[in-house]
Amino acid sequence: MVNTHVCGNGLRIVSEKIPHFRSVAVGVFVNAGSRDELPEENGLTHFIEHMLFKGTETRSAKQIAREFDRIGGDMNAYTSKEYTCYYAKVLDHHAELAVTVLADMFFNSKMDPVEIDKERQVVLEEISMTEDMPDDDVHEQLWKVMYPHHSIGAPILGTVQTLQSFTKEKIEDFMERHYTPRNTVISIAGNITPELIRLIEKLFGTFNRTNRPKNYLLPDFTAGHSFKTKETEQGHLCLGYPGLSMQHPDIFNLAVLNNVIGGSMSSRLFQEIREERGLAYSIYSYHSAYSDHGALAIYGGTSNEQMPELQEVILDTLAAIKTNGLTREEIEDTKEQLKGNVILGLESTSSRMSRNGKNELLLQRHQPHEEIIELIEQVSAEKVQNLMSLLTENPAISIIQSKNASLT
Repeated sequence: MVNTHVCGNGLRIVSEKIPHFRSVAVGVFVNAGSRDELPEENGLTHFIEHMLFKGTETRSAKQIAREFDRIGGDMNAYTSKEYTCYYAKVLDHHAELAVTVLADMFFNSKMDPVEIDKERQVVLEEISMTEDMPDDDVHEQLWKVMYPHHSIGAPILGTVQTLQSFTKEKIEDFMERHYTPRNTVISIAGNITPELIRLIEKLFGTFNRTNRPKNYLLPDFTAGHSFKTKETEQGHLCLGYPGLSMQHPDIFNLAVLNNVIGGSMSSRLFQEIREERGLAYSIYSYHSAYSDHGALAIYGGTSNEQMPELQEVILDTLAAIKTNGLTREEIEDTKEQLKGNVILGLESTSSRMSRNGKNELLLQRHQPHEEIIELIEQVSAEKVQNLMSLLTENPAISIIQSKNASLT
């Protein structure tokens, strides 16, 4: 059972006790992601995520790492377009230490200008690494195409130009605006105790910063094109289509549609492109859902010479789905797969912690897994067919092609 406790300052603690587990997973979720950045701040949310690991008033970066290594724990963080998460997973008898260190990082990080300059170089290398991986870069380019005038399309890592402007003052100003009690959720799952919940409230439940309401502008999908050439062995293709928000009533119908298109090894695209034609090693689709919108994307990698055929087969496959719909067998098989994913996710404290944290932060509600199973069961061919309009005639397209070859 998921319990939510609201502290006096508005911060929420979401807990799920699982007494037969020996681990505890804890996450600090902040409702601030790359979408919340001004154009000149692009990449700042991700940069702050890095800086919280660079030392506090009482712990150096090395000491933070050693405290978790010596107890066999795992600690990390990630930044998304709508939120940032700092998390740890430890044995239950080390849970109080994990929470204490996370709180120290959250409140007492020094933001030393020397460390800022060093970490700036680290993130620049991270950007270079992404650009050297065309199967990642092609997705970044796709989001720029789909949302060219909205922060949701900007890269989470930022750019070389914006990174140069980050200072201690900019970091602290951003945190003052966004790292507020009402923007923060502590999610914890596993073999937890009442004492641990009280410690979390003691550490996180008293800080005060002005809570500012979010005024998100709805992003408009754009069916544009992006083309790059790089020194690669393969060409890389992404097609993007409008999707649904995470709160949309048809979200599970879209999950089934995506899975049949390219979300599994038995999907239409995998079977036709890889198994039947041998056109690509990697071919898949995915749906990214956010608080007020979403996007469906398809990726494939192949030789420059086969790129036109790959794109043609993808479009023909989508056209066949739009014309004929999905088979009853495809829908039933996919429903079983999705239900299996839900149940298997219950066997990990990390997945429960993550699910509860995101649900509380972005949805302010928690669906029992029985309710989710029932919603999946309600998926029907007719409901899926109603979503075919998302597969527009003019998708957003991103292509990275190998140099010294031409695309016909």
